[in-house]
Amino acid sequence: MTFPVRDFTIDAALEVDAPTALVGPSGAGKSTTLRLIAGLLRPASGEISCNGRTWFGPGVDVPVERRRVGFVFQDYALFPHRNVIGNVAFEARRDPDEILRQLGIGHLARARPRDLSGGERQRVALARALATDPQLLLLDEPLAALDPGTRSGVAAELAGVLERTRVPTVTVTHSYEEATMLAEHVVVIDQGRVVQAGTGAELLHSPASRFVADFAGVNYVAGYADGPVVHLPDGTLIHVGDAAAGPVAVLVAPWEITLGLTPPTGTSAMNHLQGPVERVSVQGNRARVRVGGLTAEVTPGSLERLGIRPGVSVVASWKATSTRVVPRADGRR
Repeated sequence: MTFPVRDFTIDAALEVDAPTALVGPSGAGKSTTLRLIAGLLRPASGEISCNGRTWFGPGVDVPVERRRVGFVFQDYALFPHRNVIGNVAFEARRDPDEILRQLGIGHLARARPRDLSGGERQRVALARALATDPQLLLLDEPLAALDPGTRSGVAAELAGVLERTRVPTVTVTHSYEEATMLAEHVVVIDQGRVVQAGTGAELLHSPASRFVADFAGVNYVAGYADGPVVHLPDGTLIHVGDAAAGPVAVLVAPWEITLGLTPPTGTSAMNHLQGPVERVSVQGNRARVRVGGLTAEVTPGSLERLGIRPGVSVVASWKATSTRVVPRADGRR
């Protein structure tokens, strides 16, 4: 059964000719897009085609079972009453045993989903999708069900599997790191509209909006440029490496910012911002510290040495040469 979608539009053609990641805020339409492609939802208008064959268009609506799409759902949606081989064999067009061996889980063939780890369940779900011999593979937050400690390792394994299978993929994710690991092309959508598309590096170096910058992990501060200086709304002056004019956004990577309890001396850093620490987040061997609207990335050792915690006043410093500017479309001062 499919359901029509009448209040969701994509205002640009979404062409997938390389492994692609769809990213965007909650409610942007990422999962809806996957379901439209798969035929689980029916658009009111437009066209969906794969390998030159129209799946949806004027007078055409190919049913979901004939679209040759492999779909890995966020919760994997394995059949609890079937063992692994039974799950993978469901509507399979390829030898299930071969697929299990290809993904390195042949030894799990007789296991039940409840007895598998999160990473193993993910591989079984992927095996089931690949067993249908799909022309297109859709992954909806394939790592969301994993705990943070295992996501990075499983993401690397998944990237290797996708590279070996060479099936065109569209992956929905909220993580910049996962997007760049699993896809060559990243498409940012918001409210059903494509707001930026490019490689992970392009999003990192030239984000088109604050959301894209936040997604890529880059500080984005709106201001007004006058030569080598950017004026912020609160009167703060930011020195930049290249002269600019008009409404801009200042971009600085968190790892380019150093923190101290007092203004630094004997340094080439020209930009200094002082304020209380708003938030501290430790992620493995990195710690992110929010201060004055900026996020700095330091080591946990630096946190302990400086006694950095919420409420402590610190000075964030960075070089003009580490600061980039990009034009802002809104034009506001």
